[in-house]
Amino acid sequence: MNTENIKLEIDSICKKKTDINTALQSICDYLEAELKTYTWVGFYFKNGDKPELKLSKYTGEETDHTIIPFGKGICGQVALSNKNFVVDDVKAQDNYIACNIHVKSEIVIPMFKNGENIGQLDIDSNIVNAFDKQDEEILEYICKKVSELEFDYREF
Repeated sequence: MNTENIKLEIDSICKKKTDINTALQSICDYLEAELKTYTWVGFYFKNGDKPELKLSKYTGEETDHTIIPFGKGICGQVALSNKNFVVDDVKAQDNYIACNIHVKSEIVIPMFKNGENIGQLDIDSNIVNAFDKQDEEILEYICKKVSELEFDYREF
C-alpha cells in the first residue's frame, strides 16, 4: 500500500468542487479499486438525533443493513465507543452483523466533526486478518479529510 499516493488521491477528491455524495462515492470506488483486499467500502452517518446509523454511499455487494442501531454490530459498537474497531475474524465476534457470507474481517473508523462522532467508514474484506496499522492510519486520514468538507451529516 502506497499511503502517500492514497492520501494524494483522497486530497484530490476532497478538493474538487463536487457535492458530498459524489465525493463519498468517489472515495468508496477508489478504495475498493486500489486496495484489492477491500471488498466492501461504505460510509455510515448518524441518523439525525436518533441513536442509529444510516448508510450513505458505498461500493460492493448490496446490503440490507441500511440502518444500524447504536450498539448493534461492529458499526453500532463504534458509534458508542468512538474508537477504531478492527476485527481480524468476524466469526470470533458475538455482536457481528453478517452483510454477506464471504466477509471474513472488518475495520470501522469513526468520523468526528467539532468533537462529535458523526459517522464512520466501514470496510469489509473476504480475507481473514486483512487489516493492519497502515490501514487504520490511512482510513483515519480519510475520515479526517471527509469531516473537513462542508456538509450536514443529517442530510443523508
